[in-house]
Amino acid sequence: MLNMAYIGNGKSTNRYHVPFALKTGKINVKKIYARRKTDTWAPVKGAEYTQDLNEVLNDSEIQLVAICTPVASHYELAKQCLLAGKNTLVEKPFTETLEEAQELFALAKEKGLFLQAYQNRRFDSDFLTVQKVIESGRLGDLLELEMHFDYYRPEIPENTDFSVESSYLYGHGCHTIDQVLSYFGNPDDIHYDVRQLLGPDKMNDYFDLDFYYDKLKVSVKSSYFRLKERPSFVIYGKKGAFVKADKDRQEYDLKHFYMPDHADFGIDTPEQYGTLTYMDENGVYHEEKVISEVGDYSRIYEGIYESIVNGAPKIVKDEETLKQMEILEEGIRQMRG
Repeated sequence: MLNMAYIGNGKSTNRYHVPFALKTGKINVKKIYARRKTDTWAPVKGAEYTQDLNEVLNDSEIQLVAICTPVASHYELAKQCLLAGKNTLVEKPFTETLEEAQELFALAKEKGLFLQAYQNRRFDSDFLTVQKVIESGRLGDLLELEMHFDYYRPEIPENTDFSVESSYLYGHGCHTIDQVLSYFGNPDDIHYDVRQLLGPDKMNDYFDLDFYYDKLKVSVKSSYFRLKERPSFVIYGKKGAFVKADKDRQEYDLKHFYMPDHADFGIDTPEQYGTLTYMDENGVYHEEKVISEVGDYSRIYEGIYESIVNGAPKIVKDEETLKQMEILEEGIRQMRG
């Protein structure tokens, strides 16, 4: 059993981490630290709650610490954990700057410790289904892929000034950019269109990044002003197309406190399946529904356990996290001119 602790006792810890760590059956949540007491979330059975960070850092039984706080605190907290000899998991976005990320990975290497970004969205149902469709070969040579992550929440940018912490690119691009890098690797080139639609003093509320891989263009698009969301994924190949309208259901279920201990947690209904359209080798037209793959964020924790306990390679490679930080920084730099 891997003993771990969490820094932060909010939505991230209780909604996106603890249920999936416990689902593995291999992880024990020993301590949860937060600066202030809160009764917003039900206590984790068997966990000790503390307002003293040293109780986490000085506990010799704790093998892994997960940092689930706002991005502005990630660098300092991760550094404290590593200096205390703790394997460390950091929520996304990993840090505010590429330089901070480089320093942390260098420190982890020096100390012989595990350090990784928490990229649970690699195990989204829609993303896994897209991979299955691509690998079926029915689309032929890929030409274009679009990924959309849209909201209609105009009140947020209207009331928020710009900061890295409030940036839509940092806050949501860290999901989709990681998916692109994890599956397609480093691009040949990137075109950036990162905006503040409400003006230069307001938050970054829109981005559209194009990643080029030879003849393939992968576009990542996101906005706070989409009253009608665009499809989650659209893929075009020489022989066909695939459209997945609906996003992964895990977040929807979690927001409604429907947890992973339910057998149908996060599973698409047939109405939410994507549509594959293609021409076969005989020139016959086909249109069919594709049963969605099952998304499961606990797979990231399975990988963490294997890396720390059994020495397996990390699911999220250091260079992938560093490349993402480089992209996030460059996007904001171009936006600000």
